[in-house]
Amino acid sequence: MKELLKQLIEAESTDIKGELEAAKVISEVFARFGIQSEIDSWDQKRANITAHIKASGKKPALLFACHLDVVGPGQAQWKNPPFKAFENNGKIFGRGSTDMKGGTAAIVSAICKIFDSGKELQGDIIFTAVAGEETDSCGAERFISEKDRIPECLGVIIPEPTDFSIIIAHRGMLWLEVSTKGKAAHGSAPQLGINAITSMRYFLNELDNYDIAVKTHELLGTCSMSVNMISGGKTLNVVPDKCSIGIDIRTIPGQNHQDIIDDLKRIFEKVKSEHPDFDAEISIVRQVQSMETDSNSDFVRDFCSCIGINETKAVGFTTDGPHFVTLGAPVVIFGPGKPEICHKPDEFIEIEDLEKAVSYYEKIIKNFLT
Repeated sequence: MKELLKQLIEAESTDIKGELEAAKVISEVFARFGIQSEIDSWDQKRANITAHIKASGKKPALLFACHLDVVGPGQAQWKNPPFKAFENNGKIFGRGSTDMKGGTAAIVSAICKIFDSGKELQGDIIFTAVAGEETDSCGAERFISEKDRIPECLGVIIPEPTDFSIIIAHRGMLWLEVSTKGKAAHGSAPQLGINAITSMRYFLNELDNYDIAVKTHELLGTCSMSVNMISGGKTLNVVPDKCSIGIDIRTIPGQNHQDIIDDLKRIFEKVKSEHPDFDAEISIVRQVQSMETDSNSDFVRDFCSCIGINETKAVGFTTDGPHFVTLGAPVVIFGPGKPEICHKPDEFIEIEDLEKAVSYYEKIIKNFLT
């Protein structure tokens, strides 16, 4: 398992390099145990990998859904190279060790151990590790697009780093780009142009007074909105003809993303009524719905009982979970690694937690499928 994780880290599956090499690493491990897997590759470097271990079919299947991709190492200095796996003091360091190659390695190891033991199962094990969770969920969408090939599932388990908390709900994500349009002119004669940055200021002033109408969610609280990017102008002596901002909105169950977009368009209309030269457009950069699994469902209750944890939780971050909800099965997020370590320099995971995860996943498979 440790060697598998190290190989996955060194596969460097960023959005630049792609996930194909990481998929090949997992495929080779499965092959050594006689488990067939299929790599679905596109654009020369992108990839999903799926393994389907068939059983008697007396019970529905159990789906383990992982992601292969990682965020880049960032600009901060690492003590060790981010894509050179490094083991020290009971930890494995490297980009993706926590998010989520540690959980992926643990599940692959658990599946191989179950398969190698010859344990008779009554339901299929389906494993998938997909591309693009950190960027656009392209891999999850591609996997789900062929859901007619997927048998009925008891539940879906996503091994994101939760520090072994059982997560049943998380917020959604709506990333928007708002662009204002202007008219270029020489900086010495600004009256001849329309300044797109000034137009954006008008919009941002109104946005400060906008509150998204939403009822507080019992687990997730309310939604949030933050303007996190801005760009405008090309040179100091030209009136800018375009300015763009990026807005990060995190939504809760029951919210309609289109309602928020419509609200922003109404702000456009208000600004234009006061500033006739105002011209703006809005586009969706990325959106993922929120997720909520019934904590009283049989699957969640049995899951909690199996691992001896009675409390379920909600988190603010977003996963591929909402895509897998479309399969009609309960989704639970449960994995090793501390979530606060994700996306940071010198990312690591405790080896003890990896071993604990393998034990948990073996127990879960036996509990639900035998």
